[in-house]
Amino acid sequence: MRAFGAQVKVETFMTLRRGETLLLTVGIPVLFLIFFTSVHVVSTGTSKAVSFFVPGILALAIMSTAMVSLGIATGFERGYGVLKRLGSTPLGRPRLLGAKISTVLLVEVLQAVVLVSIGLGLGWSPGGPGGDALAAQAIVVALLGTVAFGGLGLLLAGVLRAEVNLAAANALYLVLLLLGGMIVPLAKLPAPLATLAGALPAAALSDGLRAALGTGTAVPAGSWIVLAVWAVAAALVAALTFRWE
Repeated sequence: MRAFGAQVKVETFMTLRRGETLLLTVGIPVLFLIFFTSVHVVSTGTSKAVSFFVPGILALAIMSTAMVSLGIATGFERGYGVLKRLGSTPLGRPRLLGAKISTVLLVEVLQAVVLVSIGLGLGWSPGGPGGDALAAQAIVVALLGTVAFGGLGLLLAGVLRAEVNLAAANALYLVLLLLGGMIVPLAKLPAPLATLAGALPAAALSDGLRAALGTGTAVPAGSWIVLAVWAVAAALVAALTFRWE
């Protein structure tokens, strides 16, 4: 456990000291939340724009950390031979992977604290009765989203060269941002595109968080199903295809 704890500290320190990672995981979500809440350039169909954007930006933050940050960092570590060397130490591959997952969760907690605090300052408040039950649903949805996006990030990192992985992760991030219902409501998309988007983990995550934290209703069954399928499939494929060197 001492080696595991030390690796978690190292992973967390390395993650938080990278300027590009902080911009991606904290800077961009905070900027988007403040901008789109204050400047009404997107019609959300809600009485208060902040009720739409806080859950959506939380979903964006999860995707940024679990898929892009984890995937790109792991891809370069694999390309430089760091993963191979660390995996052969007494730390071992399972604890190395566990340390990376723990780091993602720690960063996500930090993101949630920052974004929720800003959201409250902008006038957001979770709606509806059953606050504890809805909060629990939101946490489980966030965890499923983390597994799904983490699996996608590791899948790309484990099969692509570092430079190709960098481009692919950023491109996928932009596509899922546009089709994920995080900034633009799915209802604003053309019907065929909205149908496709509804089957993607980004839309399922943002819809689930928006139900629990925005409208104060239970997470839709469709969100549970889509997230569960993506979480299992992405993690399984990543585990089967990941190459350590």
